[in-house]
Amino acid sequence: MKRRSKRRLARLAFAVAAVMAILAGLALTPAQAGIVVRIDKSSQRMAVSVDGTMLYSWPVSTGRRGFGTPSGVFQPQMMARRWFSRKYYNSPMPHAIFFYHGYAIHGTNELARLGGPASHGCIRLHPSNAAALFALVERRGRGNTRIVISN
Repeated sequence: MKRRSKRRLARLAFAVAAVMAILAGLALTPAQAGIVVRIDKSSQRMAVSVDGTMLYSWPVSTGRRGFGTPSGVFQPQMMARRWFSRKYYNSPMPHAIFFYHGYAIHGTNELARLGGPASHGCIRLHPSNAAALFALVERRGRGNTRIVISN
């Protein structure tokens, strides 16, 4: 084997070893999950965790019969501190976090209905909980937030 080929092979082996070491280091580093908002429609509860640590567990109201809340994994699309529903009688939607085609997580004044399906498809929260979630997402960023809705 020529001397030049041996050097190239040695450099290539070093580069491969360096890449493998970097990848091994990444595998050992915990992933930054950011904010994960989990809504369980069957239990009508929301769990909020940040970087894998559970911070909050709150009762919610999701869509009542005939008005389903979509299931899936979403990211916040738009946020509004004050919003009023154009579709449903100008109803207030404080601290709204819109995640899919007009569906949002937002505060409600119908506190007695929390813990059971009651909405037109949005996810309703106690106003102080909605404000806390809104502030958290605003601080950490929409791009660092996942909304997971399951049946």
